[in-house]
Amino acid sequence: MEYRKFGKSDWKVSEIGFGGWQLGGTWGKVDDKNSIETLLYAFEKGVNFVDTAYAYGNGHSESVIGKALDQWNSGKIYVATKVTPLLDKIKNQHATPSIADCYPRWHIREIVEGSLKRLGTERLDLIQLHLWLEDGITNLEWLQTLTTLKNEGKIDKIGVSLADIRPEQGMELAKTGWVDSIQVLFNMFEQEPFDALFPESHKSGTAIIARVPLDSGALTGTWTENTFEGWAKNDKRRLMYRGDRFKETLRRVAAIKKLCDPHYPTLAEAALRYSLYPKEVSVVIPGMRNKQEVDLNAAISDGKRFNPELVEMLKPHRWKHEFYS
Repeated sequence: MEYRKFGKSDWKVSEIGFGGWQLGGTWGKVDDKNSIETLLYAFEKGVNFVDTAYAYGNGHSESVIGKALDQWNSGKIYVATKVTPLLDKIKNQHATPSIADCYPRWHIREIVEGSLKRLGTERLDLIQLHLWLEDGITNLEWLQTLTTLKNEGKIDKIGVSLADIRPEQGMELAKTGWVDSIQVLFNMFEQEPFDALFPESHKSGTAIIARVPLDSGALTGTWTENTFEGWAKNDKRRLMYRGDRFKETLRRVAAIKKLCDPHYPTLAEAALRYSLYPKEVSVVIPGMRNKQEVDLNAAISDGKRFNPELVEMLKPHRWKHEFYS
């Protein structure tokens, strides 16, 4: 496993992290025992960064990770979790939500206290706002609250997670250097962070956490025309890829696969290596459901850089798609 510097901090994190969304049950049925075994196996393989959130199963993902950490007695595991915004404010179509509406002091503290209990720790390594709102540049109550919690020893580092396919929202924040990290969706389709967010983050020493490197599974190259019907009714992907979206995705994936086949044995490998290509990326957080997926993902971390010529060839395949919201 290769390790990278986490922004301007002294952390050395595995470039392949563990995305914990699926542990909460949002992506279909999960078995907690299997999840814990998979986490521990990932730790043994050198993965030392895990990303989760209260929103992933109303704390279920955090609780599962906490149980795995309780059984782990070797090296340091950095755990990043998130403060969920007050969604009733965001869903009100007749008013523009502010960061103060979504993250009042009492709410941030309540979520942090709950995360500490579920993860079984006295201090959170990284706490992120689960949705960034751009008025946070001028309304700083969120930052003051998190700084207070930091001074109390309840959190170590502060970050934000940008809305899906909205990397431009983090531009001004990246320039300030106020946060330790910015999490953003980045993959072969969603290439926009390359334009300005990555360069600005590099200047300020802000770590980049890249999520959805496999485009929710599409860029594994394993989907067929029958895949959609195999998803459980409560699987989030059935909503994401409804209507003609699934067929359109398959068409676009086939075009990318044709480009990558001469260079990499699988599209999944190419997609993960692509997500690690930018020097600004500290860690990529694919989801992992079992030991086999851990092995496949960990094998990508071998120090070999993605083909720069292929990066250029993939630029015409940029696709800003609105499937995630």
